[in-house]
Amino acid sequence: MRYWWVNQNQTFRQEIDGGYLWSPKRNKNGNRNPFYEFMREVSPGDIVFSFCDTRIAALGIVSGYCRESPKPEEFGAAGTNWSQIGWRVGVRWQRLANAIRPKDHIAILRQELANKYAPLTPDGNGLQSVYLTQISIGLASALFGLIGKEASGVADVGHEISKIERDSPAPERDTEEWEQRVEVAIAGDTAIRDTEKTALIQARRGQGVFRVNVCSIERACRITHVERMEHLIASHVQPWRDSTNEQRLDGENGLLLTPTVDHLFDKGFISFENSGRLIVSPVADQRSLKHMGVETEAPVNVGTFSQGQRRYLDFHRENVLCMARGVVRRESEA
Repeated sequence: MRYWWVNQNQTFRQEIDGGYLWSPKRNKNGNRNPFYEFMREVSPGDIVFSFCDTRIAALGIVSGYCRESPKPEEFGAAGTNWSQIGWRVGVRWQRLANAIRPKDHIAILRQELANKYAPLTPDGNGLQSVYLTQISIGLASALFGLIGKEASGVADVGHEISKIERDSPAPERDTEEWEQRVEVAIAGDTAIRDTEKTALIQARRGQGVFRVNVCSIERACRITHVERMEHLIASHVQPWRDSTNEQRLDGENGLLLTPTVDHLFDKGFISFENSGRLIVSPVADQRSLKHMGVETEAPVNVGTFSQGQRRYLDFHRENVLCMARGVVRRESEA
């Protein structure tokens, strides 16, 4: 279990009532923001402290992993500069009766603040530049003590949620609805020929023309080396929902993977560097990966990729992989 602090001054009601966290992927200037990148490393069972209007107003238990998701419609005018596609994490929230004001207790909390990515200034004021940041066990324990019984109950449930959600993850309804809307738009587009519509819709599930195109480039699963086609899935590298119609059928935008490896790749538990080096997400369970045929104890290289495949892998690492990119980790997190 890890502990996180989220600043929800703009979207507290929407996120608490909706049961989630949502952030853009980048700053409005296109640069990475570490406090958005941290969304990619939360795990089921983690505890989140919600800071709003100078107080810890709610506690949440993370119920899933980070994924791409459209900006929630209920945000309305909030975050007008935010991109339309960002990161979403499911959270089970509990509003607090004892909504403590950290500034009133800063003498206790100050010694637990990290030197980097801290959510509070040394005098106890909240930092508006912070959205989500990891906090130490020491700071979490101090906050639990100040909040009292409510916090202890949430922490106990968090341990149970961690196991339950890993065993049976919450359905990603928003992603399914997003792709269904795209599919309906394709079906209704009079500028697209019927045969192409069929190919594009089949490609969503790795079938039809897309599968044929992938098979002309790839011969086996890059991880397990299984070659029998009946055991392989044609998996999009840049997700179908994020691709243009041309990219949805491009063979270089696909890999042939066994079902378990396809799951790991599709959910962002693994990815690949352009050199072929396997990347394993820090939120992936190492023991499970090993049982699924993924080596985790030694470096793995799955072979070279074409120039076109590398462009799509760039997108996968930046938008699917559950790993904060370009963030300097605190020593205590290493």
